[in-house]
Amino acid sequence: MSEIRITPSILNADLANLDSEIAKISNVADLLHLDIMDNKFVPNQTWNFAEAEAIIKASPLPVDAHLMISDPDIQAPKYAEVGCKSVTVHYEATENLKQTLQSIRRAGARAAVGIKPKTDFSVLLEYRDLIDMILIMTVEPGFGGQKFMADMMHKVSTSRDFIGDADIWLQVDGGISAETIEIAREAGADTFVAGSAVFKAADPAAMVLKLKELATK
Repeated sequence: MSEIRITPSILNADLANLDSEIAKISNVADLLHLDIMDNKFVPNQTWNFAEAEAIIKASPLPVDAHLMISDPDIQAPKYAEVGCKSVTVHYEATENLKQTLQSIRRAGARAAVGIKPKTDFSVLLEYRDLIDMILIMTVEPGFGGQKFMADMMHKVSTSRDFIGDADIWLQVDGGISAETIEIAREAGADTFVAGSAVFKAADPAAMVLKLKELATK
């Protein structure tokens, strides 16, 4: 069984008290998921690069940056350079995916690529040797708190077969909760983004541990 990673997204945390929110899960989570949106690629806006850099440098957890932006080819290496553990770009937004993945790796981070629900998995076939993580979106990117799309599990299973024994993480993002994580794990995912389920819980740390337990059954 591959290692299980829980990566809470701070998109649904109390942003006015971000340090204390992150502290709640810092001893139990594997990475901190940082959603970067520019109101162009998706209809929502979060942090600019300077704001994100401050979060990355202050985080007690390694950061998993998810770039939902219109110019990832330019921006992605910068996130790696300031210390992200993993940087995800979207296939749909890149102009030169090969070059961008190579640039992320050269800057010291794991290079990841995400695909939206309507994007066929086959677009990733030629990039296997350049990918350190595949992100299957289980909601339309842009907003937290959306309903889990169970019909994306066939794409997760296809990804798992494609990965084989390679050191490639398989992440799902969108609607992951105590009710859905086992479905995603059974399909082959090993890295789980959970936002609302964690930060809206009475005890975020306990929820992270519960999710990990459910995924390791």
